[in-house]
Amino acid sequence: MMRKGVLKIVVPCYNEEEVLHETNKRLLEVITSMEQSGTIVSGGVVYVDDGSRDKTWQIIDELSKADSHVAGIKLAHNSGHQSALFAGLTLVSECCDMAVSIDADLQDDTNAIFEMVDKYNDGYEVVFGVRRERTTDTWFKRNTALAFYKLMSVMGTDVKYNHADFRLLGSAALKALVSMPERNLFLRGMVRTLGFKNTDVFYDRSERFAGESKYPLSKMMNFAVDGITSFSVKPLRLIFSFGIFFILIAIVAIGYGLYSYYIGITIPGWTSLLISLWLIGGAVLLAIGVVGEYVGKIYKEVKRRPLYVIERTENLK
Repeated sequence: MMRKGVLKIVVPCYNEEEVLHETNKRLLEVITSMEQSGTIVSGGVVYVDDGSRDKTWQIIDELSKADSHVAGIKLAHNSGHQSALFAGLTLVSECCDMAVSIDADLQDDTNAIFEMVDKYNDGYEVVFGVRRERTTDTWFKRNTALAFYKLMSVMGTDVKYNHADFRLLGSAALKALVSMPERNLFLRGMVRTLGFKNTDVFYDRSERFAGESKYPLSKMMNFAVDGITSFSVKPLRLIFSFGIFFILIAIVAIGYGLYSYYIGITIPGWTSLLISLWLIGGAVLLAIGVVGEYVGKIYKEVKRRPLYVIERTENLK
């Protein structure tokens, strides 16, 4: 079943002046090739400037004026990668039949878009770009990424292994995604909940073309916390389980204390008391912290503030 249509490639950008010209060149080559072969009716690239401090928007503006295939969206301030991507997807959802999201750093293989579109034309509504392996990563990056996916799985969050935000969404899936009202965005998990017919496209990931990573370890840890607390209540259930566990320990300790008192072998000491206080105190603080994270998520949701504010657009149609 062929269902050729309009393709938009959404590219969130934050301080990407060093790589943007090369990114635009490669993406336009993909679109031009598919237009000429008849794989798509037409295509375009939509860059979303997430409050960059360098010349990113200036370059996007120049590219959009030089080629009608290129459009730009400038956010009024830095809203974060997920919000910037969501902004782009929302704005193109009414003017395309399929949308591909890809980062600007050229680590994801732009040639995989050809296979993604072929899968869409074959009837798939969601196509995930999945890395074959992590040979280009450092040992630390590779193992922290593995820990990230394992942690998400253990905590009950449904994510696809070795998939980030490189994917294709058909119009039905795209409109379903942008209709979700969440303020705590975790698109990897949100897309997995859509339930449309989906498949994978495997590719080899390259090293970053230029610039530096926008996802250091601290941001990855925050991202993991967002994903877990946005899609799973398992941490709260773990707190409940730990509570029962500590109560059982307390019952045993009380029983031992009463028995010791009864047979007259009690010895006054501060070690056991100190250990107990630290153990219980740490457990209580941990529990409060986890509950607080969920309360914070609720706080953000009920305020209903906009995910992003658009300052201006260029050539968007």
